[in-house]
Amino acid sequence: MEMRNEIAGGERSIVIASHKTSVSLEDAFWKGLKDIATSRDMTLSEMVAAIDSDRRHGNLSSAIRLFVLDHYRAQGQAAHSIVPGESEKRREPETARPPVPTRTVQSSAL
Repeated sequence: MEMRNEIAGGERSIVIASHKTSVSLEDAFWKGLKDIATSRDMTLSEMVAAIDSDRRHGNLSSAIRLFVLDHYRAQGQAAHSIVPGESEKRREPETARPPVPTRTVQSSAL
């Protein structure tokens, strides 16, 4: 039941550039957006206004979802880029080994 409440979400009114608009998001996205705004010392209205001014297409709700997703995706990649206890230089994956050289047979000219 708890997951259902988080997914349910809802529509909220927000003021962007002196205009009131409604935005419908799932609760998890509202929470993520609030957390991001707080970490950047911004109000929710300021954060949404910034997202709105940067969006190229699509509706505002979709732009907010993509913004929150991109934020946490980038945060996750940064957290996993260095393995604790290893040097800061990233290890090459096992599949990145150079290919084994093949022997070439030269035919002798008569």
